[in-house]
Amino acid sequence: MKKKPTRKQRKPKPELKWQTGAWDRIAHYHFILPYPFLLLCRLVGVTPKQVITDFMDNLACGSWNREGRGAAKEHLVNYFLAHGYGPQQYTEADMRQLFKEMDAVGLLFPAEGNSKMVNRYTRWRGQHQNWWFKKWFRKSRSIKNSQP
Repeated sequence: MKKKPTRKQRKPKPELKWQTGAWDRIAHYHFILPYPFLLLCRLVGVTPKQVITDFMDNLACGSWNREGRGAAKEHLVNYFLAHGYGPQQYTEADMRQLFKEMDAVGLLFPAEGNSKMVNRYTRWRGQHQNWWFKKWFRKSRSIKNSQP
């Protein structure tokens, strides 16, 4: 007896029309890890996936697992700015304000709340993040004419 093929789960529709291609929220990357990075991760007993996930969560000023990560977040903001990401669009002061606003939203997570409160926060956060993005997108210095 043949098994019926399972239906592929549909990808959620993008919140904003530009969230496709390189900016798709659901992304699968295949790349070669630098060997020294892989060796370092093995030596300290942490998976490369965990390091990369922590990097993204901290840089995004996420709302979960925030305890004791303030210094790491500050270093990552400095790393982001030192790499020269964004000076064509924003001043350094704007970039620091942008990160402060992202962090403020993460601070509002109702850690002591029940599932209903967490769901409300999640819906609000999604709406707020879209508003926040549009605010900063309009404020940018050069991106306006090169919208993807």
